[in-house]
Amino acid sequence: MYEKTFPNKRFKLTLEFLQKHVNTSETIFDFGVPNPFSKIMEENGYTVKNTKGEDLDNDHTALQTEEYTVFTAFEIFEHLLNPYTILENVKCDKLLISIPLRLWFSPAYRSKTDMWDRHYHEFEDWQLDWLLEKTGWKITDRLQFTHPVKKLGIRPLLRYFTPRYYIVAAEKVKN
Repeated sequence: MYEKTFPNKRFKLTLEFLQKHVNTSETIFDFGVPNPFSKIMEENGYTVKNTKGEDLDNDHTALQTEEYTVFTAFEIFEHLLNPYTILENVKCDKLLISIPLRLWFSPAYRSKTDMWDRHYHEFEDWQLDWLLEKTGWKITDRLQFTHPVKKLGIRPLLRYFTPRYYIVAAEKVKN
């Protein structure tokens, strides 16, 4: 199914990374409202729970009340003002997070019409690594990949060679 959805390369690689690290018997709490990728996860046999549209910077209730064994946050941390407190409130021992990487040749995305569809953070890989370390997580696997676009120009050419996405799997460090 994901071969026909946009953006298929990102969805394909994210699904392969998920299948490598998460068994379909595990329950996933996918941070954010239901979206095209949460539907792909369900189509591939995963049990997925999502948030309901609450302000995720201020309301962490779902993180504490839902039952889940895996936390996922696919391309949502860049929209949050404080992902640190989110990671502190995750109550399971396994997570997968993907983010768009900061590109030196392109400014952070900012919608002019939608207040919520903006990137407050566009991380470099070491910044997400450090955030995870500071909140008690140990990265067990990581992958970076490009996101070419079908346009002409210098920036589209650079997208063929410059990684745009970073995905990690991590486990909670036991004290």
